[in-house]
Amino acid sequence: MNFKITLTAAACALALAACGNHETPTDDTGTSTAAPAETTTEATTPAPATTVAGAMESTMPASNASTGTAMPAATAGSDKPAAVVENCSTQIDGTDAMQFDVGSIAIPASCSKFTITLKHTGTMPVAAMGHNVVIAEAGDMAGVLADGIGAGVANDYVKPGDARIVAHTKLVGGGESTTVSFDPAKLKDGGPYEFFCSFPGHATVMKGSISVG
Repeated sequence: MNFKITLTAAACALALAACGNHETPTDDTGTSTAAPAETTTEATTPAPATTVAGAMESTMPASNASTGTAMPAATAGSDKPAAVVENCSTQIDGTDAMQFDVGSIAIPASCSKFTITLKHTGTMPVAAMGHNVVIAEAGDMAGVLADGIGAGVANDYVKPGDARIVAHTKLVGGGESTTVSFDPAKLKDGGPYEFFCSFPGHATVMKGSISVG
């Protein structure tokens, strides 16, 4: 009799175990936990943001990127070349855009006379866009220009007999040219010296250095 009871109990235990395999798993609170749904979208990893330092370095010249120091900007007028000097002479071109084509003139020390030829490559007349070349000490330029305005176009915007002026050409318009020669020894004392156009308003951009040596 006891043997039958034991068999019956074992059978019940097996039945209960079989039923338990089909139950939905629960979490610690007794609540059924559903399996996560599958998705067809692939997860992407965002690219790291570019750092400020990296952005600055990428825009710097290679030679200075390691120090973080930007290259200085070019100074005004540095894009104009030096005048070509041959046989103690040179040519300067002036344009309708109110520009000289050179930024400096270096006169060889061996020259006892130096000649500058000014060529106006534009088309505008003297009254509208006349150009000349005046040479004087940089410190005297403002006074020479002021007195030149008073002298008027008839005097090439140069005060007659102005002792501050080393040399000057006449005023020319488009398609014209003019020449002046002078003793470079006049540039050896004082200075620095500049060449410029004395037509009212032009000297702010139409100027350059001139020296001997």
